[in-house]
Amino acid sequence: MKNATHFDSKVVHAGQQAEPVTGAVMPPIFLSSTYAQESPGVHKGFEYTRSHNPTRYALERCLARIEGSALTEEQDPSFGGFAFASGMAAISTTLDLLDSGDHVIAMDDLYGGTNRLFNKVKRRSSGLDFSFIDLTNLELLESSINDQTKLIWIETPTNPMLKIVDLEGIVRIAKNRGIILACDNTFATPALQNPLEIGFDIVMHSATKYLGGHSDVVSGALVTGNEKLAERIRFIQNSSGPILSPFDSYLVLRGIKTLSLRIRRHCESALHIAKWLESHDAIERVIYPGLPSHPQFDIAQKQMTLDGKPASGGMITCIIKGGLSTSKQFLEKLAIFSLAESLGGVESLVEHPAIMTHASVPPEERQTLGIDDGLVRLSIGIENCNDLIKDLEQALS
Repeated sequence: MKNATHFDSKVVHAGQQAEPVTGAVMPPIFLSSTYAQESPGVHKGFEYTRSHNPTRYALERCLARIEGSALTEEQDPSFGGFAFASGMAAISTTLDLLDSGDHVIAMDDLYGGTNRLFNKVKRRSSGLDFSFIDLTNLELLESSINDQTKLIWIETPTNPMLKIVDLEGIVRIAKNRGIILACDNTFATPALQNPLEIGFDIVMHSATKYLGGHSDVVSGALVTGNEKLAERIRFIQNSSGPILSPFDSYLVLRGIKTLSLRIRRHCESALHIAKWLESHDAIERVIYPGLPSHPQFDIAQKQMTLDGKPASGGMITCIIKGGLSTSKQFLEKLAIFSLAESLGGVESLVEHPAIMTHASVPPEERQTLGIDDGLVRLSIGIENCNDLIKDLEQALS
């Protein structure tokens, strides 16, 4: 196993080794569904692809190491990393760690699909009790915990309002109380923050986004550094079967190898564009963690870093003056930005949360969160920053 310590090197080498038979430096795509056994129960560590697959293992081991899991192969075959068919499958598996009647505290501002899974599926099918609160208010968190609270689920930055949750504060309040702490790290990626190292139990990703990075694969991930949790997650994943296919595992692993390079460009361009938008007459408000105007700016500066310096990611949310009609005109006029759901790819995307990604959130909840009809969400790609600004300018004018 190659010893890579800096993140730039980890994304290329972490958890990886040359394929032992041919010496291939990139793990091959093992499409076989089953594996020959020398005698009943005697095999080379692989029986059936739902349970074990060499290509998926390569991805999962890489995920585990770049997120900071120190589990060994003896403790867990993939070091505590687990790859799923989607981010939602990963979240669902996390909830399956709980028992009926357990209480979950979740961030109030969540991806619409997560909100839908919690409210409209798991509340009914699993008998879970959910409280949605603003976890930027740690006093509110403390008062919301009860004897049945078994999971705290957060996003930071949140989707789409880009709230920043103080990870150290969450750990300080809830650690050692029998509560699983889980963080959706999709927007920040392990390039900018490592919740496991702060004290969280589980990190989740929609690997469709920045990890894959090319808008060509749908996938999800869980990582834990806790051996007992890894054993439980592995049992549930194998039992319910929401695994990532070998080919898609290959695509995500390939994407991760350029994550460090891509995230630098995303962060650099997003900060520049956010400052430009904030000075534009057509914009009512810009929400970006790297701007001093952001309510949790100080926490973001400390918590999200790249090479030891503050870095705030590639997502920008802004409110356009004039409401729905003006925002729709803006979205339709963009040329370089693609009007599409998802985020984190090399190409810049723009979307309207109230109509698109968060349409499943009840209107009254959207209003409370500030997701109004003039709000748009930008995913800044790796194109030339000046070209992106020119595109925004012509659409806003």
